Amino acid sequence: MKTRKAFTVLELILAIVFVGIFVVLFFFQEQNIAAMKRDEKRKTAINAMYYALEEGYFKENEGYPENIESADVLPWIDPNLFTDPNGYNLWDKGSNYSYEASNCENGKCKSYTLRSAMEKEDTVIKNSRN
Repeated sequence: MKTRKAFTVLELILAIVFVGIFVVLFFFQEQNIAAMKRDEKRKTAINAMYYALEEGYFKENEGYPENIESADVLPWIDPNLFTDPNGYNLWDKGSNYSYEASNCENGKCKSYTLRSAMEKEDTVIKNSRN
C-alpha cells in the first residue's frame, strides 16, 4: 500500500490560524509605529517653533507675537513644520498645534504656551523662557 505525503485538514487549519494571528499582530504594530512617527513629527515641529520664538523672534522684537497667523511670523524655520500630520496649520481650527500668548500689550507679549496633542504620548507643552 502506498502512503501519500500530504497535510491533514487539522494541520492546514492550524497553519492558517497561526498566519492569521501574525497578520493581525503585524497590522496593529504597524499602526503603532505610524502613530509614533506622527508624534515625532509633532515634537520636532513644536521644538522648532519654540526655538524660533526664543532665539529669533524674542531677540529681534523683545517680546513674543500675539498670534501666529502665517509662517512669515517665524521665518527662521521650515514653513512645512506649521502643518500637523492631519494637514492643518498652526493657525487653522482643528490643528494639533496651538499657540497661546499672554500678558500682551501693544502687539508684544511677555509669555506664551505652545502645545501639541499626541496620539501615543502626553500632550507636549512648551512655555516661554524669558
